[in-house]
Amino acid sequence: MHFFYLLSLLAASASAQYLVESSSFGHNERISPNNDGNIPGWLLSGDGGNVPQIMSDRVILTPSYPGNQRGALWADARVSQAEWIAQFDFRASGPERGGGNLQLWYAKDGPKAVGTSSIYTAGQFDGFVLVIDSYGGRGGSIRGFMNDGSLDYKNYHSVDSLAFGHCDYSYRNLGRPSKLQIRQEGTTFEVIIDDKLCMSTDKIRMPQYYNFGITAASAENPDSFELYKFLLFTSGSVTREEPRRAQTPYGEQSNINANTPPDTPAPSVDQTAQFQDLHNRLQTLTHSIDSLYNEIRVLADKSEGRHQELSRNVISPDRLDAIDTRLHGIETIVRGYQGQFSGLENSLKDTHSSLAENLPKHMGDLITTSAPRMGLLIFVFIGVQLLLAGSYVIYKRRRANGPKKYL
Repeated sequence: MHFFYLLSLLAASASAQYLVESSSFGHNERISPNNDGNIPGWLLSGDGGNVPQIMSDRVILTPSYPGNQRGALWADARVSQAEWIAQFDFRASGPERGGGNLQLWYAKDGPKAVGTSSIYTAGQFDGFVLVIDSYGGRGGSIRGFMNDGSLDYKNYHSVDSLAFGHCDYSYRNLGRPSKLQIRQEGTTFEVIIDDKLCMSTDKIRMPQYYNFGITAASAENPDSFELYKFLLFTSGSVTREEPRRAQTPYGEQSNINANTPPDTPAPSVDQTAQFQDLHNRLQTLTHSIDSLYNEIRVLADKSEGRHQELSRNVISPDRLDAIDTRLHGIETIVRGYQGQFSGLENSLKDTHSSLAENLPKHMGDLITTSAPRMGLLIFVFIGVQLLLAGSYVIYKRRRANGPKKYL
């Protein structure tokens, strides 16, 4: 992804595009160059007790806790160019069911007309807004809205139906910044996300002298919205934004003209235009090289961090040698006990064989010698029966021969 981003920067330099520094941030080493908590040319604001935090490499518009917070970042300078390219890097992270929305505005008097509002709380703004949220339950979407100042979005019954274009994009918890680009060149107005076309139309043409701004609002289960950079480029066909220069005193100018040799021809208009165009290209190339250097340095820092992490997780050679020595010792001990294990195994086999052969014989002998004789048992049984039968016969005879009483 970094590769495609660098290609876009190089393409910008090839077409004589240059960076509008008054409406850009994040292209230098730090977000706040003076480490004073401010971004030159940008105004930060927040609601709900929230104050956007400026870190070294990003701006946190809404924190991860608590929820229901708002943050905004607006450019002081108005865009005077008719053709421009805006590049915007952001990241959203939060819990599984976190929510909120992020808006990129191009609006007239944006700081006053919009402030920290979202698309659902803004009033009668005049301009364009790109909304990034989880609308529709598809994991995330990017939608575009327009207003000429006549429609009150805050009190409109169905704001979502006013979108003129959209695309699905899962932006939450990606673990990396997402790269959004808005391009207005010629008759084309298009939105590109991660080097893929999101929406494009030839029916939109934004006017000049509007402000760029970014606002974010978090829900009860909050998402943390972070901004890494905002770059505004404009093509070489438009008058370049020149830095302010101190005016030369009239006397010094007269001396310069007086010292100029009379034979020196004044530069022609074409030469001046060529020189200006060359200067613009060199300036754009310088900014592109700086951006390329910053990207390479970020990649180098990430590679160094991964290298250190891998170094901490890799086992040192000394520990490997110690583990190898212990394994050899265990192997030696096991080999020493191998003979004893074999003898014990043979003894168990002999014991099992002896029991299997002699146990049935011993059990049979035990049963034979311990069991009572069957003949004696039968004789006793018959004798008892005969004794009972004789006793019964004697009882009957005595009863029959005994005296009888008659009533």
